[in-house]
Amino acid sequence: MSRPSALHDFQTMFDLDPDEAVAAPLPDRLPSYIRDHRRRLRQRLMEGGAAAVPDYELLELVLFLAIPRQDVKPLARRLLDRFGDVNAVVTAPPARLSEVQGAGEAVVQTLKVVEAVAQRMARARVLNRHVLSSWAALIDYCHTAMAHRDTEQVRVLYLDRKNMLIADEAQAQGTVDHVPIYPREVIRRALELNASALILVHNHPSGDPSPSPQDIEMTERIRDAGAVMGITLHDHLIIGRSREISFRSEGYL
Repeated sequence: MSRPSALHDFQTMFDLDPDEAVAAPLPDRLPSYIRDHRRRLRQRLMEGGAAAVPDYELLELVLFLAIPRQDVKPLARRLLDRFGDVNAVVTAPPARLSEVQGAGEAVVQTLKVVEAVAQRMARARVLNRHVLSSWAALIDYCHTAMAHRDTEQVRVLYLDRKNMLIADEAQAQGTVDHVPIYPREVIRRALELNASALILVHNHPSGDPSPSPQDIEMTERIRDAGAVMGITLHDHLIIGRSREISFRSEGYL
């Protein structure tokens, strides 16, 4: 008895109909030009890495998993036209992805798996490491996790005495332009973790990371509350779509 393929295992795990995004009956086998195209893409990726394939082809490679018996190039193009780049496609909310023609449940779930893996990998590069000497990796992680969110979120990165990251927690969720954050809760959690320092991170869904007066006031309140308990606020990062603002670098701290 032959063993099920890895693709079959993936689809079974999520209870997916492999061709649920396709309305018309499908051939038993892909046309040769599609098979050859997929083979060339996979070979180019394996030989040259991610840099060897442009965004739309990388997205095609992901979509092969969700739709194994259809040309996915048109769908990859539609997704990129709607969201702009691969990162924005992968991190888009499921409801918005579903608005794109051909992006059925299998496609959405596959993209969410890719997003989860990317976040775990980025987080692994900073967890239990010296944060201040791994700043670029920290910025990459924050962008991966937050840059394309539709609503504001505040994350607090708690550090020990050696500035090693010991916890990364979403402290609050908000609306498109506001998120409530309570200094007492931030400092209480720092004491529970025996943290000596912290870094605040939040996103601006508008894409512009410029701090608002409320951002500045909230930062000052958390800094002052932490100082009373011997807890240092190293920085507050605001993550935009393509860049970030550091309160420390900009002179707000």
